[in-house]
Amino acid sequence: MQLEKDKTLLFIGDSITDCGRSRPIGEGNGLGSGYVHLIHALLESQYPELNLRTLNMGVNGNRVSNLQERWDEDVVIQEPDYISILIGINDVWRQFDNPSALMQVTIDIYERSLVKLVEQAVARSERVFLMSPFYLEENTEEPMRKKMDEYGRVVEKIAGEYNLMFIDIQKNFDSYLEKRATQTLSPDRVHPNVTGHMIIAKAFLDKIDFEW
Repeated sequence: MQLEKDKTLLFIGDSITDCGRSRPIGEGNGLGSGYVHLIHALLESQYPELNLRTLNMGVNGNRVSNLQERWDEDVVIQEPDYISILIGINDVWRQFDNPSALMQVTIDIYERSLVKLVEQAVARSERVFLMSPFYLEENTEEPMRKKMDEYGRVVEKIAGEYNLMFIDIQKNFDSYLEKRATQTLSPDRVHPNVTGHMIIAKAFLDKIDFEW
């Protein structure tokens, strides 16, 4: 297990992280209904001695620029020991569902913005996790899936450059989608159901050597 006792683990991201968490801080019974809640429950059940504090600071609709805007208030002030970042879904999605919008997050902007967040996170925490954005589509040549994979490769590259823990969520979903249809995970290919959130949670826990 790569987490230590009496530490704070903070998750930040968009609606995939948010999942109805409490405001202003998602904690305890207010962690929402998604992967953050599942990770916390599994850690609590298997490692009660850790006394880990888990925080959910996801916000629906966020893009990487929104994380930058609220970083000091939602991350720095909380003084987390571990930070997990999952962002990129809306950065890509807005290019498809609202292509005429002026403020699009191109892949270059996304990379520069994520690097800034990572540098701040590394400077203030013991460990940083980067999760790949994902799209629940089996066809890797489908336009949005193809672009999402490009953004995912940027996340993997940044993780390598800064020696961070990279969690390839898309790869884990792809393994599932080899056997089951997308509709069993999500109606819109973006927001997972509880099975999808468990896949995310398991990918994170496997990365930190959770003993199942």
